[in-house]
Amino acid sequence: MTSKRQPGWGARVARWGLLVGTLAVLPAHARAVSGVRMPDAISLQGQQLGLEQMDIKRRLIFDVYVWGLYLEGRPASTDEARAFQGPKQLRMRFKRDVTQAQLASAFRDFLSRSPALRSPEMRRLTESLVGSLRAVRKGDSLLISYLPGEGLRVTGEASEGLSLPDKAFADALFGAWLTSNPISGRD
Repeated sequence: MTSKRQPGWGARVARWGLLVGTLAVLPAHARAVSGVRMPDAISLQGQQLGLEQMDIKRRLIFDVYVWGLYLEGRPASTDEARAFQGPKQLRMRFKRDVTQAQLASAFRDFLSRSPALRSPEMRRLTESLVGSLRAVRKGDSLLISYLPGEGLRVTGEASEGLSLPDKAFADALFGAWLTSNPISGRD
């Protein structure tokens, strides 16, 4: 008795193998942390920025927001990311409702710890940023972008919108963020 294979059996195996192999090498289009997805890349001022790092911020036992840092290229270190002069963006997606007073207090507290933001002018710009914040609901976003030639732009549901042409403030703000949240695995 001879065994008969169904016609096309080898062709079906080859097609499945090709499909599985193709899916394994396709790039992911988004990353997720705690159920929040962020795209692997965004376009800002006509340039492609990649999602360099993504993490969650917790307060006590509560997940407050997921953040993603977008930069051009892949910096070799936190210092290189701090020194980068091109466009960059910090995205926050809130996991819970936060009052305006809570959000303003958290920003003030965080930014007051940075020596680069302690001068009277930097405190004034910090208050402009804090003053633009508003209460957020679960799912709302806050986008803090640096655009060369334009300065700092704050947008999203968590802000009334703000543009600050001061590059030194943008550098200090992103420097403070990267000091608190160094690029993992490279320094």
